[in-house]
Amino acid sequence: MAPQNRVCRQEVPLLKRVVRSFGLFGWLLGLHVSLFADLGVYHQKIDDERLYEARAWQLLLHVSGGESEMDDPAFFFSPEGKRDPRAELHAFIDRLYETDAPENNATACRFPARTAWALEALQLSDLPSVSCPKYDAFMRQIDPHSVTFVFADAHINSPASMFGHTFLRIDSTKESKLLSHAVSYAAGVNAQNENGLVFAVKGLLGGYKGLYSLTRYYDKLKEYTNVEQRDMWEYPLNLIQDEVKRMVMHIWELRNSYSMYYFFDENCAYHMLWLLEIARETVHLCAYYYYPVIPPETIFAIKQEGLVAGYDYRASKRTLLSNYATAFDAAQRRRVYALARGEEEPERLLEEYATPLQIRQWILEAAAERCEADYIGGTLAKAAYQERFLAILKARAALGAGEKRTVATPSNPALAHASGRLRYGFGVNDEGRQSHYLGIRSAYQDISESDTGRLRGTQIEFLDLLIGLRPVQKHADEVHTYLERFTLLSLGSYAPMDAFADPISWRMRLGADTQSLDAHPRAYAGVGAGVSVASDRGYGYMMVDPFGYYDASQTLWGGGGAVGGVFYPTQRFKIHAEYRHRWYASGRRQHLAHALCTFDMSRNAALTGSYEYVQRLLDDEQRTVLGVNLYF
Repeated sequence: MAPQNRVCRQEVPLLKRVVRSFGLFGWLLGLHVSLFADLGVYHQKIDDERLYEARAWQLLLHVSGGESEMDDPAFFFSPEGKRDPRAELHAFIDRLYETDAPENNATACRFPARTAWALEALQLSDLPSVSCPKYDAFMRQIDPHSVTFVFADAHINSPASMFGHTFLRIDSTKESKLLSHAVSYAAGVNAQNENGLVFAVKGLLGGYKGLYSLTRYYDKLKEYTNVEQRDMWEYPLNLIQDEVKRMVMHIWELRNSYSMYYFFDENCAYHMLWLLEIARETVHLCAYYYYPVIPPETIFAIKQEGLVAGYDYRASKRTLLSNYATAFDAAQRRRVYALARGEEEPERLLEEYATPLQIRQWILEAAAERCEADYIGGTLAKAAYQERFLAILKARAALGAGEKRTVATPSNPALAHASGRLRYGFGVNDEGRQSHYLGIRSAYQDISESDTGRLRGTQIEFLDLLIGLRPVQKHADEVHTYLERFTLLSLGSYAPMDAFADPISWRMRLGADTQSLDAHPRAYAGVGAGVSVASDRGYGYMMVDPFGYYDASQTLWGGGGAVGGVFYPTQRFKIHAEYRHRWYASGRRQHLAHALCTFDMSRNAALTGSYEYVQRLLDDEQRTVLGVNLYF
């Protein structure tokens, strides 16, 4: 049965209608009869049939592990509602029959999805008539018809956005999707008062209230594809209209209610799954994840549960400009800049017959994109932007229709490997000593792994542990176990420069390793910044790398430089090589080099081979390791 927009009065028994005809006293007496006769029956039915254990009721309360993940007291009627779905259901039924709430504030107006469920589950009768003009207006404005799951790809130069972001688009009967509404969940951050480091710490520890919000999809597109330069993937879902309506009713219930935001688990992606489960309670999306919840990986869950009906790709402004750049030579790329900066008049291209018409059309199109990007980025004032942009469009229109510059669709995020990793390796050093390596990683991606479905040139690893095991030389039956490497957090953005962008590449790592001069395991912290250039077959980079080692007895620090590259001989084969030179504050120097090859056997399995050289105080070390990565 389709849920109703609001609760309407049902037929009243004849006796009650007669009683109520006697005026206020009769009305109060009839209400008394309704409350104290019917509610007892409903409360008994709740306990007899254990309706508080119904999956639909627990979903509406966001119950996980016996407790609601909503933290706002205003979301509950019972003081124990967060931890006791039974108490909350009893309290809700009592409040549902109260009639002293002003217009729009009645319980049925505030919680239409709960009310619709209770109507069907308890066969409620004689509910008080309520008026909900605000809720009715909300439903008319949203006009829910279908739902699309949207993934905004990683923001390559923002650590807080390197996982990407997911939200839902609620499509109406209107033809243009730009007029649809987007519902998302995010931390309530005051960007003007907090920097990225504060956000990272508080986000990890649950220091923010997370809120659902509803905005026009057009505004989301501007934010992600234009301002933050992020590609977007849209996955239409096969929810029927009644399921979509139930989800939107619950979105109304969530307005202004908060839950504490956690960057790695109770994040934007995780809270979208609640909405989809409420729409179709037979799917179990949240059960796919415990820790962490990676936004692009939620695409795996909705696909596995049979919700995905297709996909569409929207290129960002950065991607569009990079695509135009491949059509131009150096002089033509300079003209794009000149037009966008007002250094050349667009009309000059109208009669420049020596340049092919199609190239002139594309130069003007690229200049318009560049001009708009400068305005969005804050480097071009509004008045200058409007004048230049309109002049460029006028000249482009004068050249007539041309071939549209198409952007190749990259690999679908739904095809990416899982972020958890188990690792095994067998190694031999230059002295013939053998070692075994066992590793496990919580998340997510390093630049040596497959880029299928991922943003190329990004790295983010969290809780990566690698243990070494090797026989003791004098006692072959004994095994020495030691820490080879531990990464608490590693971030990297190898953003290539191109004709229209020159971003800074950077990286940082916190953890521990054995790559200091004396091979002792020590806590490590390092940062780096530099530049990167790319081609179809890979990219290369140069970095300046300050670093520091620490243990209870000694602190080592210094600076260094690195040069490296990532190469793609085939689609499934990848090579990462890097050379580093370190200068310690003590005056010593150190050379380090490694090369790692990865071959993808399947989506979640890869063979690896590596060579590593580390200069030491006493004996330099070289080793070769063959291994396998399994992703989960």
